[in-house]
Amino acid sequence: MSEQTNKMPQPIELKKTDDRRLLIVWSDAVEQTISFTDLRKACRCANCMDKREKEISQPQPAGVLPVLSAAEARPLDIDQMHPIGNYAYNIHFSDGHSAGIFTFEMLRGLGGLLA
Repeated sequence: MSEQTNKMPQPIELKKTDDRRLLIVWSDAVEQTISFTDLRKACRCANCMDKREKEISQPQPAGVLPVLSAAEARPLDIDQMHPIGNYAYNIHFSDGHSAGIFTFEMLRGLGGLLA
């Protein structure tokens, strides 16, 4: 078995769709879409992990609404994506968040596969 056979497929095309999804075309011809919201929720940076842990351990009392910044109140968008080596992307979201690293393996596990 060749080394190429064991490699994780690589994204060969990235597009933002009109319905706020990221379309990824992989090197093995699989197409996938992931909503911007699902992508943002999947962030595993230290800040997001800490926030999730606090939400579980210290839930808000019933009826209390979160205070959102102006950026958080707008529909979520992807402002920029930067490759990290040959294994991941750093994504800058319109809510100001840009600390997460999204590995190809993680991206492949999110969203629906189309082909």
